[in-house]
Amino acid sequence: MIRASTTPARLHFSRADYHRMAETGIIPPDARVELLDGEIIHMSPIGPRHGAIVDRLSAFFTPRVAGRAICRVQGSIALTETTEPQPDLVLLKHRDDFYASGHPAPHDVLLVIEVAETSIEHDRVNKLRLYAQAGIPEYWVFDLARNVLIVHRNPTGQTYASVQEHDRSARISPQAFPDHVIDLNEILSS
Repeated sequence: MIRASTTPARLHFSRADYHRMAETGIIPPDARVELLDGEIIHMSPIGPRHGAIVDRLSAFFTPRVAGRAICRVQGSIALTETTEPQPDLVLLKHRDDFYASGHPAPHDVLLVIEVAETSIEHDRVNKLRLYAQAGIPEYWVFDLARNVLIVHRNPTGQTYASVQEHDRSARISPQAFPDHVIDLNEILSS
């Protein structure tokens, strides 16, 4: 006798499935979702402070990296065939077409930044694993509850070999642009 499973099965989607669902309206155009490990995940709403920090980071990076990199805010990156996160900010290798032919892949990414107001556990565990596995060289998480920046560098397997936490008094530069020093007090100010 064959018994039916009492555990519900999860459906896993490819990036192609995910995009078809958006094109056909199954996923509404204004939905805040991303594809992680084949699952469509609802993202937390963006609060005013979260939005302000993303805007400050964009205002800092955009003019400084112009012509050398692309500063993308809340855009998709194609990590695998089943994973397409939408980080708060990404610094990408410069391309003349601005990635019009397809979402950036891991080898295009210089830095990923997530701002976590209510999603810190998700960003520090699930997303960290995905970014490390993809070989993203540097991953920053702004933990707004604690007013700190957690910098992850040197991906190894499912984690990063270097993890440093900086409070708002710190000044820090991304590996790809050591000449651009960010004053965290200016970024984290209320």
